Parts: sequence; structure tokens; C-alpha cells
Amino acid sequence: MTDAEETEKNYKSGLPGFLGVIDTFISKLEAVILAMGVLLMATNTIANVIGRFVFGESIMVSGEINRILIIMITFAGIGYAARHGRHIRMSAIYDALPAGGRKALMIVISLFTALIMFFLLYYSIIYILDLYSKGRVLPATSLPVWIIYVWVPLGFLITGIQYLLTAIKNLTSRDVYLSTGVVDGYKDTETEV
Repeated sequence: MTDAEETEKNYKSGLPGFLGVIDTFISKLEAVILAMGVLLMATNTIANVIGRFVFGESIMVSGEINRILIIMITFAGIGYAARHGRHIRMSAIYDALPAGGRKALMIVISLFTALIMFFLLYYSIIYILDLYSKGRVLPATSLPVWIIYVWVPLGFLITGIQYLLTAIKNLTSRDVYLSTGVVDGYKDTETEV
């Protein structure tokens, strides 16, 4: 078991009460979606390669299945990255601020990002409803196109909740948190590549 798998398996929210239960549940849901998606994509791709080069026949639906899985992994992954404080940050101004200023800025950033995620959630639902009304289907699987995009609003919802929980964590704790479980700071150890 890798360190990431061990961390996710033993994840315990730093939030109290009901918010901690929500945070932990979302963490488990993300872990299942990401693990399932990656394993299914690997299995599908390997089976398609074996079919193509050993038996001379590709699996007709393989490309569409991988397309669905890529969307699923991407939008489950944005919540996972937010939970672990792994999003790219441009932090020159943030790093120059004293602890109180960093805390205030992190609260503003978290709330603003949560609002953006909820805004994108709203528009992704409108987009899915538009796709639904058009009745388009995928050519190989004959699945309605709107079904493959259901992961988009789910990802925005989870990420928005995660940033909202990060703001709450920063409002209720003494330290500055990048996410509900990641305290702001840099590791002092060097990593050799």
C-alpha cells in the first residue's frame, strides 16, 4: 500500500461534528471513485491493446469508455486535490504576509473559490439539461451523451464543499490551513530526484 493510499484509508477530518462526518464521507467517496476509475481505465486499455495486437480486433466501445472514465477521474480529482491542498498556487504575496494576513487571505481565497465552484456547478447542470433535451447518444455504446457529464457537477459540488470547509476550518482554528487537513507551511527536507 502506498503512502497516499494509507493516508486516504486512515483519513480523519479535522473538522468537528457533522462537518467532520461530511468531510470524511466525501473523502471516502473520492477515494472509491478515483481508484475505481483508474483501475477500470487501465483494464479497458490493456484489454483493447491485447485485442488489437493479439486477436487483430479492437474493442469497439473502448474509446468511449475511456472518455467517460477520464471525465470521472478529472472531476473527482479536483476535489481530491483541494482536500489535500495540492492545487497550484501563486503565493508570492501570500508568503510575504504575516500569519494573520495569510489566514485572512486564505479565508477569502477559500470562500471565493467555493463560490466559483458553485457557479460552475450551476452552469454545468444547465449544460447537462441542454444535452439531455437534444437526445444525443454516443455512437458505440448508445449511451445518452448527458450521462457521461454527470461527473462534472458532482466534481464541482465536492470541490466547492471542500473549499467551504477549508474556510470554516480557518475561521475556527488558530493555524492557517490550505485544506481541512493540511496546515500551511513548507517542508524543510530536500528531495533528491
